[in-house]
Order: sequence, then structure tokens, then C-alpha cells
Amino acid sequence: MRRVEKNDPVAIREIGMKHGNNGDYELAFEYLTKAAELGDALAHYLLSLFYRDGQGVEKDEKKGLYYLEEAAIAGLPEARYNLAMLEGKNERYDRSAKHFIIAANLGHDDSIQALKGCYKRGGLVSKEDFAAALRAHQAAVDATKSPQRDAAEALKKFRHRSSKRLVEMLEY
Repeated sequence: MRRVEKNDPVAIREIGMKHGNNGDYELAFEYLTKAAELGDALAHYLLSLFYRDGQGVEKDEKKGLYYLEEAAIAGLPEARYNLAMLEGKNERYDRSAKHFIIAANLGHDDSIQALKGCYKRGGLVSKEDFAAALRAHQAAVDATKSPQRDAAEALKKFRHRSSKRLVEMLEY
């Protein structure tokens, strides 16, 4: 609670998320709004989802888009990806491709896959832009690698395989 009292946006967001996970969307909305006001990108993104889905607030596409754009501007790749999807849905393919490129440059895997599709269809993304996005994506992914993350990923895969085996054993 000390971090919340000191206006730590991450701590405030985490409390908001806890309330949201417990179904108290109104209180979650209050905490997330405070975290967003303090500049937390993920809080902006979560508020966009609240407005999109009408959780704790009345549905409002304009406000949802505002918070989604704020999250994207703050550097959240998932928000940038969602903006790309919205632009594509609205048939603004050039804007969609630009959002995919930015998200891919931040290491977002789904965006690089979407760009691959844009390149294969031809015309939406040039060979040069796709190649540059691939290089930037790989650099972003490499920058997040560490021995600790690799160990955590290996443990996650081990647990997944172990739980699959347990399920298979229980099915017999």
C-alpha cells in the first residue's frame, strides 16, 4: 500500500487489475483511471477494453479508441496491434500496415505474422519495409533475452509437457 500512497502507477494498476479479476469493475475502473493519469500504458490499454466491452462503464467506442491510442503512443505493442486491426477493419490498409510495422519493431510476434500476410498478398507492404520490420523485430526480441528468461521459458515448457503427460495418464 505504500507504493499506492506514493502514486506509483504500476502499483495502482495492479490493484485495479485485482479488483477487475474479482469482478468489481467499478473499483477497477477507478484505480486504472488513476494509473492512466499517472502515465501507465497498460492502464490506458485496459481502460480501452473497459470502454469497448462496457465493463464498469457505459460502452463508448470513442473513449475506447482514445485510451487505445494513448496506450499505443506510450509504446504498448498490443495496443498498436489492435489499432492495426481496427484500421484494417475500416479498410484503411496503409494505416493498418504502419501500425503493424511499429508493433513488429517493438517485438510483437502477431504483428510480424500479419506483416508477412500483407507482404504475401502484395502491394500492402514492400519487400524493403518487410525486411526492415523483420530485422527490427529480431533485434527487439534479442534485446529481451537473458539467461533468467530462457530458464523461465524452459521451466514453463517443462511444466506444460508434464501436465500434458499427467492428463494423458488420467485419461487411461
